[in-house]
Amino acid sequence: MKKLIALLLGVCMVLSMAACGGNAATATTAAATEAATEAPSTEAATEATQSQEEIDQAAADEVAALIDAIYVQTRNDDTDAACEAAKAAWDALTDEQKELVEGEEASPEYFGLDTGDASLDDPRNQDEIGEKELLVVSFGTSFNDSRAKDIKGIEDALAEAFPDWSVRRAFTAQIIINHVQARDGEKIDNMEQALDRAVANGVKTLVVQPTHLMHGAEYDEMCEALDAYRDKIETIVVAEPMLGEVGSDATVINADKEAVAKAVVAAALEEAGFESTEKAAEESTAFVFMGHGTAHVAKVTYSQMQTQMQNLGYDNVFIGTVEGEPEATACENVIEAVKAAGYTNVVLRPLMVVAGDHANNDMAGSDDDSWKTMFEAAGLNVTCQISGLGRIEAVQQLYVAHTQAAMDSVN
Repeated sequence: MKKLIALLLGVCMVLSMAACGGNAATATTAAATEAATEAPSTEAATEATQSQEEIDQAAADEVAALIDAIYVQTRNDDTDAACEAAKAAWDALTDEQKELVEGEEASPEYFGLDTGDASLDDPRNQDEIGEKELLVVSFGTSFNDSRAKDIKGIEDALAEAFPDWSVRRAFTAQIIINHVQARDGEKIDNMEQALDRAVANGVKTLVVQPTHLMHGAEYDEMCEALDAYRDKIETIVVAEPMLGEVGSDATVINADKEAVAKAVVAAALEEAGFESTEKAAEESTAFVFMGHGTAHVAKVTYSQMQTQMQNLGYDNVFIGTVEGEPEATACENVIEAVKAAGYTNVVLRPLMVVAGDHANNDMAGSDDDSWKTMFEAAGLNVTCQISGLGRIEAVQQLYVAHTQAAMDSVN
């Protein structure tokens, strides 16, 4: 079309200038010819630019598909190769192409987000276990700093307390295992791999210490996986999760819940610079501990933790959950409770073993649906503490006590 317009203009100029002399007509004809020949080159440049954009998007889409393919909860014979392929394809992208990666689960953050130094962690997937193994089972996290401080922190405390036992690790989230393996080259056993390793190494006594918060869905799935190996290992015994037995209703609390309540409040107070919850209340400051939440019957545990806080006199401490189950722990209900109590400042901290994705994004993120953003929108001043329960020494020692009880039951 541009070429046609240029030619028509040239013709018009030739006709109008013809009466003024041949020289003018000749000059005009040359101008028209030049205009006509320039038009295709402009179109070609546009087509070339579009082609490069298409190339960039196609490369990004390929990586997104490879990421989505390993963002799954099952492992198969192709998983290792798929993890390697995804990382190699990502590394081959330009910086501009990396920004275009977008899939069902894929984003530039899958490989690009800096979560700390993976080399500070220990996957604890060695053989030469011996006859006595202490298997520490966690959901897992792809946040390297939190994995090293929270999960490894618990494992290190257990290894120190029980030097005669081989401490090994298993994660129950294959999605996380794949993420860490693809991005950092760190291979962590899932439950089946860890149990197969125990059998192959001739383990006779297996003590399993879950780092789970409660007897919830993940704990149940772990126990089902263990049942398949009870005829392959002489003795398998499972220690209590962090908060111990669930109990029947919100009023039922125990020594484990009291210990965790005191530990997490003490850690939050120290980081916030307060001597006590009373001193914090005097400065109109409340503490909100955000758990995950669950539809499992064990969700009453969160209500029990709220009861425990009240029994300890922590009137400015509130329990919430990402999932909003139980209902009273939903973000909007916690905000309402905090404001009704008259507090204007809030310290947000995870009630989770690790300070991973939920802590960094759902709690402290900048999106409109993060807890920080919603609390601020309600007119409250917010401070976030990105610290998991697993790095608190008192919590680590609680796991040690639970493991000791399990070992005593074997003896």
